Amino acid sequence: MTYVEQVKRTFLSQPQFAVVGASKDQSKWGTKVLKWYKDRGKRVTPVHPREPELEDLPTVKSLSDLSVPQETAVSVITAPPITIGLLKEAKALSIPALWLQPGTHDDTVVSFIRDNNMEDKVIYGGPCILVEGDGILKSML
Repeated sequence: MTYVEQVKRTFLSQPQFAVVGASKDQSKWGTKVLKWYKDRGKRVTPVHPREPELEDLPTVKSLSDLSVPQETAVSVITAPPITIGLLKEAKALSIPALWLQPGTHDDTVVSFIRDNNMEDKVIYGGPCILVEGDGILKSML
């Protein structure tokens, strides 16, 4: 098993999940990722600063509002400048794993991950959970 595969398994083995970047727009990737978790019966919380609920799920305003952040894997679908702030917050909260979906990171984000020794907690640079998630879940059975 490769290093990245192990991080993905760690990500999907968490008891809770959160999605940052979902919205009321059904066509947006963040909402599609949120639905992916919901459709698989995962305990998922949308993180949104203004919406009280998304996809019939109550939201929290920030990662620090998650009930058990240290047991929550976080899917990130945000612009790179927002992603940096989320990574800082995630590090402070001891969030075990984050999956940065395509388009959420740039050189600054990657440098932050490396400079803060977060390579063993952050998935980036590859396909999104919508492409790989089911295969990973199946391999964990």
